[in-house]
Amino acid sequence: MRLLNITRVLATAALLTACGPKAHIPKRPIAFPSAIANGDPAANLARALAPVLYLQRDEWFQLERIVAVLHPNRPIIGYYLLWRDDVHGAWIPFTKATDEEIVWVGYDSTHAPTDVWTYWHGKILHADWRGRGTVLIDVQWGKHGSLPRGMMDEAPLWPRTLSTFWVTSWAGLPDIWLGRITRTGPLCFCRGYRRYRTFDRPLHVGPRIDVIAREANPDPILGAFFGRPYSEKPAWPW
Repeated sequence: MRLLNITRVLATAALLTACGPKAHIPKRPIAFPSAIANGDPAANLARALAPVLYLQRDEWFQLERIVAVLHPNRPIIGYYLLWRDDVHGAWIPFTKATDEEIVWVGYDSTHAPTDVWTYWHGKILHADWRGRGTVLIDVQWGKHGSLPRGMMDEAPLWPRTLSTFWVTSWAGLPDIWLGRITRTGPLCFCRGYRRYRTFDRPLHVGPRIDVIAREANPDPILGAFFGRPYSEKPAWPW
């Protein structure tokens, strides 16, 4: 009887996916009035300070769009990353069909990076980056939470730690499988915890930036390049 009930639940969920979320990422080229031209010193700065992302080698989803925004009053640049999807919850009606993540880089008067903030599942993480050179970011498998590279202490992540997410990737297999009804995706993270937290596939953000702007409110330009609806996470780390 219990197996029958589970089957009915899964069948109902599968039917709901018929009206499930679809990604609406605008096609290139996209014109935006306040975009900063290539070759402008501000554009050069945004590309020079862009982070290098280190992906988990089994990452399934593609990084589709990158928008860089310089704050007009503070020495900080936001790098807004649009991933094709999230591994969990893809089948749930009215959820967002793409995954927005963010890295913010603070810099000094010499244009050297001094601080890094990242968005991590509702938390803003911070790392002092003075004297460390190019900003390096580890990107979580499937869900794309961003970590300043080398962060081993899980206390700032609690309760959404990497170890918890690895367990969830196994406990949530039915959710992952249902997601494949609405879009292609992985069947599982079919590796151990050591592999889960090994980030060894570099992706250089600078050459891939789609547009650079100077805005206090990045929502209009993010909506234009990411499509709506998108996740609309905090624009800045304060």
